[in-house]
Amino acid sequence: MKTERIDEEDEHMRITIGDYLIERLKEQDIRHVLGVPGDFNLQFLEQIREAEGIEFVGTANELNGAYAADGYSRSRGISALCITYGVGDLGAIGGVAGSSAEHVPVIVISGAPPLYAMKHNYKVHHSLADGDFENVAKVYQEFTACQVNITPENAAFEIDRAILTALRKRKPVNIQLPSNITYLTIETDMEPLAPVKPSSDPERLDSALKKAKELYAAAKMPAVLVDMDVDRLKLSELLLSWVEKTGVPFASMSTGKAVLSEQHPLYLGAYKGDDSDPGVQEIIEHADFLLTVSPRFIEWNSGQYSVNLPKDNLVRIARDYVLIGEEDFEGIYATEFMEGILLHLTERKDINPIEKPDEEPFEENDEKELNHEDFWKMIGGFLKEGDMIFGETGTSNHALMSMRLPEGSTYVGSQIWGAIGFTLPAYFGSLLADPKRRQILFIGDGSFQVTAQEFSTILRHRQNPIIFVINNEGYTIERYIMGMKAEYNDIASWKYSRLHEVMSKDSQMITAEVRTQKDLKEVLKKAEEAKEGMLIEVHLHPEDAPKALKKFGPTVAEFNFGEIGPSQEVPE
Repeated sequence: MKTERIDEEDEHMRITIGDYLIERLKEQDIRHVLGVPGDFNLQFLEQIREAEGIEFVGTANELNGAYAADGYSRSRGISALCITYGVGDLGAIGGVAGSSAEHVPVIVISGAPPLYAMKHNYKVHHSLADGDFENVAKVYQEFTACQVNITPENAAFEIDRAILTALRKRKPVNIQLPSNITYLTIETDMEPLAPVKPSSDPERLDSALKKAKELYAAAKMPAVLVDMDVDRLKLSELLLSWVEKTGVPFASMSTGKAVLSEQHPLYLGAYKGDDSDPGVQEIIEHADFLLTVSPRFIEWNSGQYSVNLPKDNLVRIARDYVLIGEEDFEGIYATEFMEGILLHLTERKDINPIEKPDEEPFEENDEKELNHEDFWKMIGGFLKEGDMIFGETGTSNHALMSMRLPEGSTYVGSQIWGAIGFTLPAYFGSLLADPKRRQILFIGDGSFQVTAQEFSTILRHRQNPIIFVINNEGYTIERYIMGMKAEYNDIASWKYSRLHEVMSKDSQMITAEVRTQKDLKEVLKKAEEAKEGMLIEVHLHPEDAPKALKKFGPTVAEFNFGEIGPSQEVPE
């Protein structure tokens, strides 16, 4: 880091704009900047290369880089993505939008054309050659919480504002960094960024807690509903402490899977309106005190909008307000309100939760060809406490949604955005952020092909992955929606277990193909011992699917196409 002290009597110094940004990233415990080199960001990448405690890690393309940054953020709490102007920006935007939808903070650093070229509307490459530098910025305005264009005058203020906004709103932000200014110096005191701890209005906080306390005191059947923002707003420990202190049971939405332990005795199951686990819908919809944090219902997690929460008895915590019944309390922040609930709403309820459903016995037959039902039952015995589990959109996600994951597990999927191919690069980013944790990826062959290049990045960094590629010869999730035998749901047939030989000259990764229960049993033992990872290609019939997906597909078809649209017979 190049700095120059201005006056020994004060703490001000001069530092280059690029180094200032790097120091702010390091403050947030970002040790890797993901992305793709491009001529407009190379000067900044040189500064990263010279800096200590941080490095640039290239991905195969910008979309994969955005997905990898999302995965890194889910393990580390925040991440950074560096791309070049225009072509790089728009290449990444699908992943950035997904992070926005899933409330994942990513600092997107766009290497922009020189500041003079932007001021004077030069026609440059990576643009529409019309001198317009607003169009790309406008795209990012739709999918990020903050957009800044850095100049020497505003650099320190705008960089800080962008990072603080990402932390506060738990969404991506975009920093445009012109290529000719990163080595210019600015004056700064380099004081650490103030922690993001906004203070609630005291009267509003007291009033909201008073109303919540009255509602809770009268409640006979209180409950909690968990969605992803319990995790994003860092409320998991507070909420779990309250649940255990009061004995109030909780259910989770599919988008809040495993945010609180699914092995906890107070866990009811999944709430999805009419598609809820047995007994859960009755408890949630008839609760006389329902505490929840920013639930977001889409058709996929709501049983086609069949949810019916008890509005008069609802305590809904958002990031910066609380809704109790019909009364909206502004100026209250989630953490402070949850701390107040833990302190003041402490009456023990001791409600008998739903009994844990009995699992169907698994019948071992070494010679039996694998199907989804047997495969996922065997996987259930392979998963361990503390695993980070990635479930790709499609058969894997639907199967894992139906399983109760081990204690301390973290589940990652593109639950709202629904992007196929997301999990492979996200998995790479998460392994980069937390290499000591056991992380497991389940991904279908169709999804794998979308972002397969990042498998080579995993190999290049000698990570230790456990990857299950579900080879069912195409888009099985789409087959169950429409076109069971249609060619548009077919894909090229790859030899997935041989890819490591092509993508790395000296890969030591173990690969295997499994077709029977015996194959899988033997491979799972090897996966426990693999030092440079394992890729397991699982051969399943293209018309076989988890029970949840068999139900999901026709429901989606009815929603998408209506009564007079196309219909089809699907296998039992």
